[in-house]
Amino acid sequence: MTYNFYAILSRMKYIERWALMRNARTETLSEHTLDVAMIAHALCVIGNVRFGRALNADRAALIGLYHDASEIITGDMPTPVKYYNRDIRNAYKEVEYVAEQRLLEQLPEDMRAAYSEIFEGTLADDDMYMRRLVKAADKLSALIKCMEETGAGNGEFRTAQNSVMRSVEEQAAELPEVKVFLTEFLPPYGSTLDELLGRE
Repeated sequence: MTYNFYAILSRMKYIERWALMRNARTETLSEHTLDVAMIAHALCVIGNVRFGRALNADRAALIGLYHDASEIITGDMPTPVKYYNRDIRNAYKEVEYVAEQRLLEQLPEDMRAAYSEIFEGTLADDDMYMRRLVKAADKLSALIKCMEETGAGNGEFRTAQNSVMRSVEEQAAELPEVKVFLTEFLPPYGSTLDELLGRE
């Protein structure tokens, strides 16, 4: 018997994000999830090193890789639609849950629990905090995309950048790891490779 789970996941590269916007450069779900995984890992490392936490940074990266897996089935619903009101938000959460369950059904039964844990997680306090950092990484990834687009002269992303920045700043007020990332690691985004490497 064969199973489709990983073949379905490989289709992340075909899902385009920011569908309602004119993009200077299209971003795929694969690219976004890689960014979220790296940033989530970084936020947990910051938490552990700077704030004495005991967060599992590797697990945060793993959750980041799978955080939008349901979009392979649902597509990327634009934020203004997804969060228009509570009814739509709740309905979309149900759609996401059904899509995740459909993905899990593509695994052998003995492997499903491991992936269900990645999608749903536990209720332990440290796990909940780590998942908040993954959500923050998701917002930071969106902010970086907006910065790249506006930096390329695409005014289409101007209001989105302001809106996402407000959300990130709200998260930074509650999550010191996000504040550190904003202060120390976000400013170089948009620099050239020569500038990043300190070459003249």
